Amino acid sequence: MNCIDLFAGAGGFSLAARNAGLTIKLAVEHNKSAASTYRKNFAALEPKLVLRDEDIRTLSPVKLAREIFGRNPSCDLLLGGPPCQGFSTHRLNDAGVTDDRNDLIHIYFDFVRAFSPRVFLMENVPGMLWPRHKAALDRFYSKGNESGYEVFEPVVLDARDYGIAQRRKRVFILGLRRGEELGKIAWPPKQTHGSEVLRRTEPYLKSWIGCQSAFLPANAGDPNDIHMRHGPELLEAFENTPANGGSRHVSGRTLNCHADHDGHNDVYGRIDPSKPAPTMTTACINPSKGRFVHPTLHHGITVRQAARIQTFPDNFVFEGGLMAAGEQVGNAVPVAFAQLLIEHLKPLLGARKESTEARKAARQREPA
Repeated sequence: MNCIDLFAGAGGFSLAARNAGLTIKLAVEHNKSAASTYRKNFAALEPKLVLRDEDIRTLSPVKLAREIFGRNPSCDLLLGGPPCQGFSTHRLNDAGVTDDRNDLIHIYFDFVRAFSPRVFLMENVPGMLWPRHKAALDRFYSKGNESGYEVFEPVVLDARDYGIAQRRKRVFILGLRRGEELGKIAWPPKQTHGSEVLRRTEPYLKSWIGCQSAFLPANAGDPNDIHMRHGPELLEAFENTPANGGSRHVSGRTLNCHADHDGHNDVYGRIDPSKPAPTMTTACINPSKGRFVHPTLHHGITVRQAARIQTFPDNFVFEGGLMAAGEQVGNAVPVAFAQLLIEHLKPLLGARKESTEARKAARQREPA
């Protein structure tokens, strides 16, 4: 069984697929630091993998499909998380509606059409479901129908509900090539963990998992065991912030930008290791951007700690320096969560059967 990974970033989806027993045939990632990270970590694991570190908008999906698979479609799974900044819920009013990055979800489908995978799984932020982005999403579904795919309704899944020690809600869109069927496979997978309140009525659920293990000592010489350096004023504020979940308002330090409102309560706050961690964003190593201060030490979390929260193994090294590494970690799909989803769908990728629609799609890719 094989897969390709578009907008691959550092390789969270790819590592999950490989852990689930799939062979990665192709990855596309334009960001140079992320591509360097991907190459460093996957070169030995997948020596035949093709990594294209170019702008995906300049690539021909049809030519790439022939390069990777020849003239016969044999792609099992296509993964990808198109850049989500245009859909971010942090944007106000109609900001982001005309963002060029939103159009990348349609380029994603150009690759679906060319590679004709049996299954595709796309990940994005919940903001893509806001009414102001309805036209873009409707177009995506229209393309799916025209290309011979059953595209399921978007589902919003929270990683902590599946045993991941992080509060992280993301949208997943599943597509099946016409002729493939879910059968007895439920989509989405059934929730396995929940809050103590929910567990009173759903006792079969396990408790959410705390993120304590992310803060165990790093391995000696780990290049990602690094954090931001802070000035004396911030260090004093951190010293005055209670351990294990304390907030900045207790520290006695009030920023001018926060003086007249009570928003942004999480910035400069400490992570509570007994609970799922906050969402690791692209600024997860910067305490000014969220609750990203170490539970007990007086500094922001390290790249390695953020990567552990995203369930990357300690031997996975991020390239590009502190800020670039933090961005890659925040952009990634949690490896263990993605692996759970892929393994859940894996029965669909078992015995290969080529449908009439697949053969038709292959013929459509033939040159005139």
